[in-house]
Amino acid sequence: MEESLQIQRLEEAPSARNFESRIESTNFPAVFNGCVKDWKAFSKWNPSNGGLDYLQERVGLCVVEAMLSSSAPVFYGDLRSHERVPLPFSAFIGLCKQRMRHSEDGSGVCFESEQRALLEPVSEYDRKPYEDATQQIYLAQVPIINTENEERVQLESLREDIQMPVFLEDKVLASTNLWMNNAQARSSTHYDPHHNLLCIVSGCKQVVLWPPSASAMLYPMPIYGEASNHSSVPLENPDFSNYPRAQCLMEYSQKVILHAGDALFIPEGWFHQVDSDDLTIAVNFWWQSNIVSNMSEHMDAYYLRIILRRLTDKEMNRVLPKSSLAEMENKKKHTCVVLNNGGVDQNDNDLDQACERKDLKGKELEQRTMSHELEPLAIHALHELVSLVHHCVNAAELRRPVQSTSTTDSAASVKDEFTKVVRANSFSLEDDPVAKIIWALQPCTFRNVFLAMVKNFPRTLEALILHLLSPVGAEVFTCKFEEMDQQITEEDRNRFYQVFYGAFDDQFAAMDAILNGKELFALQAYKNVLDKYLGVDWGGPKPGV
Repeated sequence: MEESLQIQRLEEAPSARNFESRIESTNFPAVFNGCVKDWKAFSKWNPSNGGLDYLQERVGLCVVEAMLSSSAPVFYGDLRSHERVPLPFSAFIGLCKQRMRHSEDGSGVCFESEQRALLEPVSEYDRKPYEDATQQIYLAQVPIINTENEERVQLESLREDIQMPVFLEDKVLASTNLWMNNAQARSSTHYDPHHNLLCIVSGCKQVVLWPPSASAMLYPMPIYGEASNHSSVPLENPDFSNYPRAQCLMEYSQKVILHAGDALFIPEGWFHQVDSDDLTIAVNFWWQSNIVSNMSEHMDAYYLRIILRRLTDKEMNRVLPKSSLAEMENKKKHTCVVLNNGGVDQNDNDLDQACERKDLKGKELEQRTMSHELEPLAIHALHELVSLVHHCVNAAELRRPVQSTSTTDSAASVKDEFTKVVRANSFSLEDDPVAKIIWALQPCTFRNVFLAMVKNFPRTLEALILHLLSPVGAEVFTCKFEEMDQQITEEDRNRFYQVFYGAFDDQFAAMDAILNGKELFALQAYKNVLDKYLGVDWGGPKPGV
């Protein structure tokens, strides 16, 4: 990512005012070194300094909800990948102590019999599933404070050991939670619907972050699912044939290492993956952002339409990138080389022969009178367009039964031939040679090419628009119309469109063909948006994704 977008590390905690104006408002992560070293928890919870005994005494036999996952050390957020099980907090502390002892004497992890002894049944907790999977247990999001649901609070007795950072003093917190693991653990890639301050009390965590704009590469779970804020890309050995966009995932990521005492601000919507070392203890604060809290519910439908429209426009712009001036100059030089080598000239035999061929309605094409005012690039583009159309027309006529004289059959045959040149459901510029030729033209050249086509090849133009225009081709046409309109006078605009549409027997059919194609292009862009950002699968391949 750009240097200006690098996650900053601050040695001193900001004031509440500076945090809100300079950090939170940017929706960009920040690390606060040593931010929580003055907490009681920082010294009293430290496992190397009797912290486990303190926690066991403080919390006692309180039962907490633990995450149990068969995929450990990776813990996926999908409910199908883990289960929540009740666990006496003292039993989990016992596991941590046992692991520390074996780690210190070099004997490795606990023996199975020792593990089971630590989880000896306590009344109704007899033979619970975690007894045979002690390294698959993770205390994730155990509530210390929960203003939204006070009944869920399980560790309120730890509240006085932590204190809210000064820069959050004006925030209305949704919850404060404990995160604790007795073995190495990795959380699946996900985002939170709240702003998050992750504070490391003991141990070390590595956090990889992606901005919301990179969510397409992360293949978010379907918006209607219970794990909609999680990525569907597996953390272990992802199959890039199923997730092709994920191949460039790390190019959009940033990585931070958090040590005991550090805190990380993770803005809402930022995807993050967290790796925790053995026996790591952390506390996090969640609060609602100003943006979300200030959104009026009765405006939701409008905001939804605005955002979907903006993402759809962005997807359409991705498919049709603007050519730089340098690229345009290179195209001109290439065309001049082609012309000088005799590839195209005003006496081109192919064009002469094309003028003698029959059009879709069996009429003779008008004799070509090429304007000497056309620049080389325009001549080259005109030649390529006419050749493509005539290739499809001639191939279609060869395939059509001799006895058939139907105009409908002829048009259908041309469409069939064009699908051999243009890939089905063409959404990509690279898949459509007609759109690619037109997209490379400057507005003035575009205007001259199609005025020349109107004058010399009107039936070719009609075949191009009515039968050979793909969705991306229609979008290209309207884009070029808009660019041209900005550079010429109103009088010239009116004259151009009068001449252009006057070449068609049915002007409204030509307009419909362009507008219908443009809407199909936008529809495919919209489907891509739903797939990329909402995980909604419309079925079938996603062109240009």
